[in-house]
Amino acid sequence: MRRSRTILPVVLCIASCCVHRVAAEKPNILIVTVDDMSADSLGAFGCELANTSPGIDAFAKTAFKFNHAFSLVGNCMPGRNIMWSGLYSHVNGVEGFQQNTQPSYPVLCDLAKRAGYFTAIRGKASHSTPYHPYPWDANLDTAADGKKYSVKDIASYGESTSKAIRLAKENDQPFCLMVNISDPHKPFYAGPTDPHQPSRVFTADEVPVPGFLPSDKIIRSELAEYYSSVRRADDCFLSVMKSLDQSGEKDNTFVMFLSDHGMPLPFAKTQLYYHSLHTPLMVRWPGVTKQGDVDDAHMVSAIDFLPTLLDVMQAEHPAPESLHGRSFAPILQGQSQPDRDFVIVQYNENSGRNRHPMRGIQTKGFLYLYNPWSDGHRKFATATTGTATYRQMVARAPEESDVAARLDLFDHRVVEEFYHTAADQDCLINLIDSPGQAATIERLRKQLATSLTRLADPVAPLVADHQNDALREAFMAAEDERTVKAKAGKKRKSKGNRKQGSAKVISFAPIGSISPGAATIRIHHQLPKKIGTQQLHVTLKDASGKRVQREVVTISGTGDAEIKFNIPDLDSVRVSAFVGRDYGSNMQHITTDPINVQ
Repeated sequence: MRRSRTILPVVLCIASCCVHRVAAEKPNILIVTVDDMSADSLGAFGCELANTSPGIDAFAKTAFKFNHAFSLVGNCMPGRNIMWSGLYSHVNGVEGFQQNTQPSYPVLCDLAKRAGYFTAIRGKASHSTPYHPYPWDANLDTAADGKKYSVKDIASYGESTSKAIRLAKENDQPFCLMVNISDPHKPFYAGPTDPHQPSRVFTADEVPVPGFLPSDKIIRSELAEYYSSVRRADDCFLSVMKSLDQSGEKDNTFVMFLSDHGMPLPFAKTQLYYHSLHTPLMVRWPGVTKQGDVDDAHMVSAIDFLPTLLDVMQAEHPAPESLHGRSFAPILQGQSQPDRDFVIVQYNENSGRNRHPMRGIQTKGFLYLYNPWSDGHRKFATATTGTATYRQMVARAPEESDVAARLDLFDHRVVEEFYHTAADQDCLINLIDSPGQAATIERLRKQLATSLTRLADPVAPLVADHQNDALREAFMAAEDERTVKAKAGKKRKSKGNRKQGSAKVISFAPIGSISPGAATIRIHHQLPKKIGTQQLHVTLKDASGKRVQREVVTISGTGDAEIKFNIPDLDSVRVSAFVGRDYGSNMQHITTDPINVQ
């Protein structure tokens, strides 16, 4: 039996061990994520509020739980792309909410397919791969009647799970299924008129207030909506697991559960604090993990998810040097792994393209953060400023000095922060100037600089020369210019979208029947001089619309583009083409009728 190669970590030291296979049959893979949920919102991870997550808590008793698992960025699209590419954001090209339409690397979907898996996704499809639509075997966001599911519909998650398992069986393949539950992402549970009622609704007078937030009636009311949404996420999880149980595949399905990052309120989402990134990672691997086992020894992170899953699938890894993490499958099998005592975290920009780069290093006991954007004037832009909690902090700040101080830190930050998270998980006391912590701060600062240098992270020189204000300002001047250009480009794209598909600049040359094997598709183009050179994206699809092959060429002016495809032995195929940088801003999109393959 083939043994998968050990992945060389970039930020951690090399561990020389191969994963032992306990069964010849490849297990199914079920990945279940929740959106914007702090780990300590779950009973299994110490929630102060009872009954937020009875279904997930019951799963925890059957699973292997990591006490020190971390996502690496506090917003969704870059965070999920780190998970499923195995690469940090500055390398995979998804630093915020922009797509990478021509990735030079494979992601989980590609690698699972190569390993013989049927791949399917429900929810967050556009955020889980470098571009969208991506060639999953099945996207499960649509119901049998053709209508798109509500992301808050509890039963629909079970229906999607059942459909994926059925399709995999029909194709005689194991499944790699990713179910991304929307809750407790905003909008939160909306009260008695909400069509999607959780099985338990919490009230403002019973919910705990995180230590990193002030407390009052308005903030508690928003937290009640959040915790009710946590319970609805638990209901969705139960719907998924019930479908797995009924399928008969439970005993041959590897299940991984996690949250992409913390709650969507100030000092959690879009931050790098402890509660921003601590994720409730649990794994159930039948025949391998022991029920109720808890790992308190190792630190693992989102960068390790892809190599771990490849080991579980007995799949080929990309070249070792191309991945930034390493498999923790040996830990699941009861082994110890050295050099798992810190993780490197990063943040670059939000959905509005505002650049606020931050880097950090989290150990079991401490968190060091470096914020090069902080100068006392720049103001942090993030989705959580739209919350009732943030608005209430703004309203209270003029009369309450402690709230004003927290609001100022949120809005402007400081260049360096250092927290003793073993004692201060809420990150309330910045010890960066504490003489007693000077040696630890310097050690972690150097460790961060060294790790960022190995990652070729552009922030590395700034951390290494952290007192060089001129270097930091020059870097941020370039970042600010990047923000301005990105926003200008976004406006141009928005204007272009209103005319999307209206141009007539490409057409297919006549295509008769074609034969399996090498074939050339010819596309005529007539581009106005003023738009210069453009990208032509051409995709070969099977009869169901699944992508078989994609080619991208550059075109300009008038002429013919010849696209070479390897035609599979099918009854028929289609060819689609569009002109533009990406599908969302294309000038024209065309598709052939079915082409007979003879």
